[in-house]
Amino acid sequence: MAERQSVLIADDDPLIQRLVRTHLDRAGYRVLTAADGEAALDAAAADQPDLIVLDLMLPKLDGFEVCKRIREFSLVPVLMLTARGEQVDKLRGFEAGADDYLTKPFSPPELLARIQAVLRRVQQRAGSSAPSVVRCGDLTIDFVRRRVVINDETIKLTPTEFQLLQQLALNAGKVLSHTELLTSVWGPEYRDDRDYLWAYVRHLRRKLEADPESPKRILSEPGYGYVLDCPAAE
Repeated sequence: MAERQSVLIADDDPLIQRLVRTHLDRAGYRVLTAADGEAALDAAAADQPDLIVLDLMLPKLDGFEVCKRIREFSLVPVLMLTARGEQVDKLRGFEAGADDYLTKPFSPPELLARIQAVLRRVQQRAGSSAPSVVRCGDLTIDFVRRRVVINDETIKLTPTEFQLLQQLALNAGKVLSHTELLTSVWGPEYRDDRDYLWAYVRHLRRKLEADPESPKRILSEPGYGYVLDCPAAE
């Protein structure tokens, strides 16, 4: 029998912990819990869950800090919970390394669907076939090692940032629509969530562009999508 995938629920509300545990257990997941940020960090390091559901407002360490620290040692997918639903919180969550977010209050089936979507993306990344390396000027993307280098400097990307860059690199020179990118990176259920795409393109530009406000690599086609613009091969 295949080992059950594990999900760490980091939330200080016992009712939410019990509710989520009941539904995830029924769905076949092994559930771990943590009631504060320090416990969440310890569980992430010791238990190595397949996914972490991380509340933004945790005692001791908030969700932003926990996510940033987890990203120092793990690429585990993180689904962040926020009670406010403000754009600034979503952007801060993405910048800290979160892969998805869900606004409270939420229904257990909605959370389960998000968890399944994120895990499905991870499995698709692991099983996808792609060229081993793509070079775009002084930008090198190594798909086997999941490594991005600019002028001999390694650029650290989150898993979702890497997958977005991979989609752009595999179609370098071709404008990909918002819908194409959202569907291929996040899944068909996210095809209309342009905030996701805008936020991740913004963070990719910060990491890959000399001047993110005047990008030369990741270009916009207003009202349509984005393209990775590469110099002509010699």
